Amino acid sequence: MMKVGIFFGGPSREREISFAGGRTVYDNLDKTLFDPIPIFVDSHRNLILLDWQYIYKGTIRDFYPPVSELPSSSHGFQIYLESLGQLSEEQLNNIIKKVGKPLHWKDLPGLIDVAFLALHGEYGEDGQIQEQLQSLALPYTGSGIKASQIGMDKALQKDLMAAHGFEAPKIEVHNRAEWLEGNVGEVYEAAIANIGFPMVIRPANQGSSIGVSIIEESGGLESFELAMNRAFFTEVIPALEWNDRDEYDRVEYIRLLTDIRDGIGFPMMVSFQEQQQAIYHPEELFNYLNTNAATAGKGASFFLEGTLSEEKVIIESFIRGKEFSCIVIRTEEGKSIALPPTEIRKGKEVFDYRSKYMPGMSRKVTPIDLPDESILQIRKECERLFEELEFQAYARIDGFYTPEGKIFLNDPNTTSGMLPSSFFFHQAAEIGLNPSQFLTYIIRISIQERITEPGAPESYQQLLKTLDTNIETQKNETSDKIKVGVILGGHSFERHISVESGRNVFEKLASSTHYEPIPVFLGSDTAQMRLYQLPINLLLKDNADDINDKIQHFRKHAVVEEIKAQCVEITAKYASDDVIFEPRELSFNELGKLVNVAFIALHGRPGEDGQIQQELERVAIPYNGSLPSSSAITINKYKTLQTLKKNGFTVTNQLLMEKAAFEADTDAFY
Repeated sequence: MMKVGIFFGGPSREREISFAGGRTVYDNLDKTLFDPIPIFVDSHRNLILLDWQYIYKGTIRDFYPPVSELPSSSHGFQIYLESLGQLSEEQLNNIIKKVGKPLHWKDLPGLIDVAFLALHGEYGEDGQIQEQLQSLALPYTGSGIKASQIGMDKALQKDLMAAHGFEAPKIEVHNRAEWLEGNVGEVYEAAIANIGFPMVIRPANQGSSIGVSIIEESGGLESFELAMNRAFFTEVIPALEWNDRDEYDRVEYIRLLTDIRDGIGFPMMVSFQEQQQAIYHPEELFNYLNTNAATAGKGASFFLEGTLSEEKVIIESFIRGKEFSCIVIRTEEGKSIALPPTEIRKGKEVFDYRSKYMPGMSRKVTPIDLPDESILQIRKECERLFEELEFQAYARIDGFYTPEGKIFLNDPNTTSGMLPSSFFFHQAAEIGLNPSQFLTYIIRISIQERITEPGAPESYQQLLKTLDTNIETQKNETSDKIKVGVILGGHSFERHISVESGRNVFEKLASSTHYEPIPVFLGSDTAQMRLYQLPINLLLKDNADDINDKIQHFRKHAVVEEIKAQCVEITAKYASDDVIFEPRELSFNELGKLVNVAFIALHGRPGEDGQIQQELERVAIPYNGSLPSSSAITINKYKTLQTLKKNGFTVTNQLLMEKAAFEADTDAFY
């Protein structure tokens, strides 16, 4: 079995999304082909063979540094490792050993066969870790060193794209020293003259959703200066302004500065009255500002500068149009194929970190809502850019389609977010691949790409041959896996949570050695329980209502059908033999012939009230959870506590109030 080292975390501002993505890869790797090895990269670039239980923490700060190593904080500030200050090698090793095993680079060749890079930003997408892995003769996923360096530098990208004839917005690039030492008003006036309003300000070497601002004319010089400082990760705090804040506002402000997604992060340099000091911990900054602001003279300010800094900032003209993201993959035959581009519909102007990664903050429409010819033009441009920048294996390319029909590709990335709902999996589902299958494909094609590079060792050829043999064997073997119908959706207020739960269960089971999950959607019809076997692309839609809408108005899309035809060899090799591409309504009797067992991932009614359990029992399908009799009690919170009370449990007092009484006499009701 091939040992896959999953590298996640890292020193960049996107380390949390990398951590969550690494968890997704860990869960979804096909366990019949791969042995996943979780290698956490901390913010000092130490490698840690992470104990498995920490993979399921919500954030890095929930477990690292461990609670036992945290300095006291009266305001409960969460910190990253760098806020502990200078650590000795012994101190660092003691910290690491509480969450896993310290690793050295020399340990890797005996531990893993291939590296899956779920890292983002610095030391993930910039060619540095790729170079280290290459020196150890370890193949890795994604693009090589040169393409990674290009993919990381937005300013360099834009120069290269303009040179190759791609549509480009007006652009200015400013370096850090120039900004800090220059005249803000002059830079602002030059930006108005050269770029105009609205203008977009972004860091050149961060993720596409970090530190981005849109400046309108109404914002004026103040908004411009704030946006530039934000992109350089600097902050000016007037002492008078700090003194005017109450305790709560001060604490919340420090929390914001601590958040590396939007704030400066620690450690930071603080300059005040010609004195400069390094500050490592948010509590230390809180006390420093309180002490010095109280005695500061009129007009005094604090200047904060993050060590996670940015050297170049881009100012560019705002592009009006439909925003999209497109995954481009390399085929085994060496062609590049753009998957169906996804339109991003967001609730606000900037598709920032939270819009991208927080559920409900944006919607994905695949393929983008445009005429077929326009979608094909987008795909053609994305494929051309993939080739021109010499990307490998796969890439995510963002852009805009304007009302005039122009295509602006503004952010080619050599990696993609790996969350279950990411474009990466969302678009692969359109050709019939579930997340587990797509990850297998990415690993296989990445090894093939490494073989084509100068000086590639012979061992890569053997690794590829072994993987191909194992994939073929898996495909040809008669499956004895238990078929599990994962039932999700419904019509309760909790239907969207049910979809998230069901997807999570599906993905865990899809990568397992014992189970074969089949997603089954319970429709929104309250009069009867209607079940639908879902194709994988509908399973990965945004929420239950999106899935239900697609079921009720299902139609084949000509562009998607064309892409599926282009990818037929991929589907034949990696997808399930019984893959379906359209929803299929099932009776409970038909469900009984399709699955061996049901996993109920429903919330509320029906699902937790015994109704669906009764139907499953009628057709002799075993299921998880309690019997109908128990479910019928616990769905009713009043009945549940009264039952416990009768049986000697101590419960809270309850008063059951009827809706009819409220409507008849509100005053009497209260």
